[in-house]
Amino acid sequence: MKGLGVIDQQVQLSAIADPRRLAILRMLMVRPMTLSQIGERIGKHPAWVRHHVQVLVAARLAALVEERAVKNYVEKYYAATAGAFEAHMVIAPESDEPRTLIALGSHDLGLALLSEDVESSHVGLVSVPVGSLDGLIALRQGLCDIAGCHLFDDERNEYNTPFLRHLFPDMPVLAVTLAYREQGLITAPGNPLGLHGVEDLSRGGVRLANRNPGSGTRVWLDARLRHESIDTGKIPGYEDTLSTHTAVAGAIASGAADAGVGLRASAEALGLGFTPLFMERYDLVMRKDRLSDDALMTLLDSLSSRHLKRTLGAIAGYDTAHTGEEAGL
Repeated sequence: MKGLGVIDQQVQLSAIADPRRLAILRMLMVRPMTLSQIGERIGKHPAWVRHHVQVLVAARLAALVEERAVKNYVEKYYAATAGAFEAHMVIAPESDEPRTLIALGSHDLGLALLSEDVESSHVGLVSVPVGSLDGLIALRQGLCDIAGCHLFDDERNEYNTPFLRHLFPDMPVLAVTLAYREQGLITAPGNPLGLHGVEDLSRGGVRLANRNPGSGTRVWLDARLRHESIDTGKIPGYEDTLSTHTAVAGAIASGAADAGVGLRASAEALGLGFTPLFMERYDLVMRKDRLSDDALMTLLDSLSSRHLKRTLGAIAGYDTAHTGEEAGL
């Protein structure tokens, strides 16, 4: 069975932008077909079909897979190059000046301050929260310049490094610490339900504001729930996920949820209750083969600046003692 294909080139997106070609591609995912067979299915002449199939072939979404001699002619069978496709493409600004950097990964409040700092050197920084794991995968695929992550390996009692070794065995990367951050249980003001730890989430009726799968916070929480042998199916709200710490705090502030794991800064910003659980290391990961890029060099200089440490340190629960340091791999 064919695996999952990735659409990450403009020519591929252009090829499937035509709904007729997309329909042909979906047919070719099921089984190999000739131009005549496709034409019969959609009511088009084989000559018309040939043009669209060749566009798909040129985009490497389809390929000629078999030729059969039938009487005095040859039947050509085409098939999709994957069993299914997912699209990955980031469109970034482009100019003659130093370029905009794309950061994908875990949500972090300090990235806005880093963006302001590099902007003074005419470098842009756009951050999109997609979760730590998805950010690292995007970095490997060349879809971003920076991946922000805070993934805890429960077996090795270590942040990020084990995941980087696993995901980038053949691709040298650099991990630089942005900050250590305090996470804990966010509750309504005054903690009216008396919630003090992950084990309290299994109480009947406690509604959880959960983070998205692949986020560092979710990875940590799931590990703790397994350690406590807590059935996630009995936690209301576990399957309803949010992509940022700010959204978790907002859900609790609005009364839509009773608790969630998140940053102290997000809790304090809305005047919510907060019970400390752990300190974590948040790293920015870059591919070493791109470190000569002027924009990335500017960002690395900013991470080592006293000004950035001072502004990051003003965020509640942030420790900048190791900001700018390289995390050993």
